[in-house]
Formats: sequence, C-alpha cells, structure tokens
Amino acid sequence: MNSRFLPVPDGLSGQRADLAISRMLGIPRAQVAALIDAQQILIDNRPILRSQRLKVTDILDITLPEEKPPGQEPTPVEGMEIVYDDADIVVVNKPVGVAAHTGPGWSGPTVVGALRAAGYRVSTSGPPEREGIVHRLDVGTSGLMAVAKSELAYSRLKNAFRRREVTKIYHTLVQGHVDPPVGTIEAPIGRHPSKEFKMGIVEGGKHAVTHYDLLELMPGASLLEVNLETGRTHQIRVHMSAIHHPCIADPLYGADLQLAERLGLERQWLHAVGLRFEHPITGVGLELRSEYPADLLSALESMRNGLA
Repeated sequence: MNSRFLPVPDGLSGQRADLAISRMLGIPRAQVAALIDAQQILIDNRPILRSQRLKVTDILDITLPEEKPPGQEPTPVEGMEIVYDDADIVVVNKPVGVAAHTGPGWSGPTVVGALRAAGYRVSTSGPPEREGIVHRLDVGTSGLMAVAKSELAYSRLKNAFRRREVTKIYHTLVQGHVDPPVGTIEAPIGRHPSKEFKMGIVEGGKHAVTHYDLLELMPGASLLEVNLETGRTHQIRVHMSAIHHPCIADPLYGADLQLAERLGLERQWLHAVGLRFEHPITGVGLELRSEYPADLLSALESMRNGLA
C-alpha cells in the first residue's frame, strides 16, 4: 500500500470529505468513498466519515492501493465514444472520471484499458504504462483524446504534438468577466512548492503558453475558447486562476465552492472540444469536435439563466 500525507487546501476547507478528497486527488468520488469506508483515510489516526467537513488545519493520512504492474488492464468504460477510428489512430470522447493511463495510486478506468476491453489494438510504443498515449487529459477533464494504434502513427503523432503541430481546443467556463476578451497567458508551471497534489506558477517551472478568446458573457461568468500552445499538467486551471478567473467548480485553484454546490457540479468546468491535425500516415487534415457533456451543459444553462 502507498501512504500519503496531504494538508487540506484553503479552497476545500469546510467541504465534505468525499468530495474534497476527490478534487484533491483527481479520482472519482465513489473511489474516495470506498477508501473512507475501508478506513484508509485518517485524520489524527482516526478514520473519517464521508460527510465529515474538513478543516484547513487537517492533515489527511491517505493509504492508496499499490500501483498496478505496467500495462493497461482491459476495463470497459460506459459512455466513452469513438469519434474517429482507422488502422492507425483512434480518437475517443473521454468521460470524466477516466484516466489516460495507469499511474501511482490510480486503480480506476483508463482510456487504453477501455479500448482494449472493446477489442481495439493499441500501439505498444512508449513506456509500458503509457502505450499508445500521445497526449493526455486529466481525470477530471472530459473531451477528445487521440491514441495511436500503429507504431509508425505513434512516432509521427508524438512528434507532431512535440512540434506543436496539433491544435487542441478547450472550452472553459470561468468566474467573472474576463478583460481583455482576447489574450495570452505566459507563465511557467511546476509542482506547487508545499502541496504535492497541486500545480502552480513557479520560478524554474516549465514554459507554458495559453491563448484564450471570449465566446460569451453571462451573469458572473465568461465562456472561453482556449488554445494550448504547450501542454502542462493543469495548465488551463493554473493559468485561469493566475488571472483571477478560476474555472467554475475548481476550488483547488480558487473557485467559489458554494457556487459549485449550487450548480451541482463536482468537477471543473473544462472540456476538450476540438482536435485539428494532419493524419500521421495519410497526411489528410482531420478536424474533430465534441459536444458538452450533460453535467457541464446543465451548469452552463444555469449560469446563463442566472439560476446560480
């Protein structure tokens, strides 16, 4: 088993334990509930309750299952759609709560595991736990994700992402009215110096560039289209927080927790809506789109109608 000690961030103080820890670790709430029920999450050496309200002074002692051996266990994922498929690549519409691949402390479903369960061949290129993966989406982010099926496609598509020849478009609903309506955020991102589960703008971090364009204003919020020039962990969430417009329902990076609760939203309002790239084998241009999932659409309509 793998034990971790994590302080409760300011933005999650006062929140239910199961929801707060889900946001901290980026894993489904049901998985956190199972850990709590198994007494694998402690405060002051005492088991906690799902509904217990956390305090900023709490230190969580979390025992996670050991990382699985390298490889992706075939595990079906309900609601994962195939958007494009041929002999060399497959593009999926990833639901929230699904990781791109296995990793430390993650025992939930993965994109590659779901593809294998559905009978798809995935490239064996890359590290064993990341076979076929040419780019990633966070567990808590839904939308389009490409996976290589052939070895040549993996090599070429991986290089295309590295050379920034792939256009990745996201939509995010952020708090407040963004001004100017079109802009670029350029700030280095690295691991937060005191909170290992969080990223931040830090000196010496990796170069990160985010371009945004205002799509719609509504009471208390802005809908943005975001084009990532780089692909750092939590990049959009960190950069939006840095300009004081955090993604709605993202209290880890400064969003209003009460607003998230009123909207009934348990993850950040962030969706990968578009991918545009040249096919790695044929050279034909591909442009793929994904609609908003039900939870994000419902929250968006509530904000448009001033119901939150």
